Amino acid sequence: MERAEKKELVTALNKVFQTTTVVVVAHNKGLTVNQVNDLRGKMAQAGATVKVAKNRLAKLALDGTPAAGIKDLFTGPTMVAYAADPVAAPKVAADFAKGNDKFVILGGALGQTIMDAAAVKALAELPSLDQLRAKLIGMIQTPATRIAGVVQAPAGQLARVLNAYATKDKAA
Repeated sequence: MERAEKKELVTALNKVFQTTTVVVVAHNKGLTVNQVNDLRGKMAQAGATVKVAKNRLAKLALDGTPAAGIKDLFTGPTMVAYAADPVAAPKVAADFAKGNDKFVILGGALGQTIMDAAAVKALAELPSLDQLRAKLIGMIQTPATRIAGVVQAPAGQLARVLNAYATKDKAA
């Protein structure tokens, strides 16, 4: 890699570290090309990205970013996963790590908060932003449905009573 390419990579990673919500760092000890491509595909579906970068360049890119505290995680063969959604990258990384012992989560950063591997896995168990929105909409719609049911119930009861009186007179 030439000097200009390295500088461009550091600049791009720096921008990523400054703008993304969550960064996950993991070891990739002997993953095959197919496994890495599978991981990239899963990350892309979740709206996240995974990159392999040289540790020295990643450490340079971390300077002056909120995630600067994760520099110590960059030892050995590492991968960086990041996303705007705080749950997307940790969720995909944790799922991939469950099925693959060569992919080990080291930790990460959520904004300025530095996370260890356990915190990343705990974050992965939270519902995604879309799931939370769906739950919130469901909670908002439920009271309206109940109110409509309560308002309609007395009218239905009144109609049944009137119907009972009307049929009573005809039967007699």
